[in-house]
Amino acid sequence: MATTSEWIAGSRPRTLPAAAAPVLVGTGAAAQLGAANPGRALLALGVALALQIGVNLANDYSDGVRGTDLDRVGPMRLTASGAARPEHVKWAAFASFAVGAALGLALVALSGQWWLVAVGAASIAAAWYYTGGRRPYGYRGLGEVGVFVFFGLVAVLGTTFTQADRISWAAAAGAVAIGLLACALLMVNNLRDVPTDVLAGKRTLAVRLGEHRSRRVYAALLWVPLVLGLGCALVAPWSALVILLAFPAGLLTVAVLAGARGRLLVPVLAGTGMLELAFGVLLGLGLAL
Repeated sequence: MATTSEWIAGSRPRTLPAAAAPVLVGTGAAAQLGAANPGRALLALGVALALQIGVNLANDYSDGVRGTDLDRVGPMRLTASGAARPEHVKWAAFASFAVGAALGLALVALSGQWWLVAVGAASIAAAWYYTGGRRPYGYRGLGEVGVFVFFGLVAVLGTTFTQADRISWAAAAGAVAIGLLACALLMVNNLRDVPTDVLAGKRTLAVRLGEHRSRRVYAALLWVPLVLGLGCALVAPWSALVILLAFPAGLLTVAVLAGARGRLLVPVLAGTGMLELAFGVLLGLGLAL
């Protein structure tokens, strides 16, 4: 039986900033429209965190039973390590999805936007089929597409819409920026795993592009969001606060472009997650002020 600390490690807490950041930006955009609602923001945060944990556990299960995780660098794998039985990890993922669905239904009921139920169902399906099912799209280099759509566009714009009943171009710019940062998080994660993914037949975007091009794509995924954040300053001047992230973004860029690999990319992964969270805080605050 896995211990509590092993379950926590297996849920990959370092990825949770990717769940909080879009809610912060979406709520900031709603505040700019004069319609921020703290209660609905908290529900959106609960949905995002539950789905993030769910997708992490689903990946642990699916990669574990396929044998992809037998020789990995990074956070603990519950299934591959044998710490937890595969079916237990799968049901833990389903439980997380169920919590997210329940919170999502509450949010939809409060907002009155029942068509969002279909969006929520699509989000859960995308979370499972990233590495689950017979033809997981994450194994075909489409993981970044799913992350951009669901952890960027859907998460930010859904948060704004459930509070303000409309969106703005600043919300759209923030959604694209957060989606790109979430892709950077996935890119550096997959860059770390390129050697083992090649052997396991997992054709992630990093595998398809090769390490050299993947490193340059990672750099672009960090810097384009900063430009978009500065663009939001045209309507919300305090959004220019995102420029404070230029220095940490530079450090992460240098580490990746210099050729860090394997265990040396673990702190880069954590730093990318914290950069996304900081971006969400600064842009959300900048839009709200």
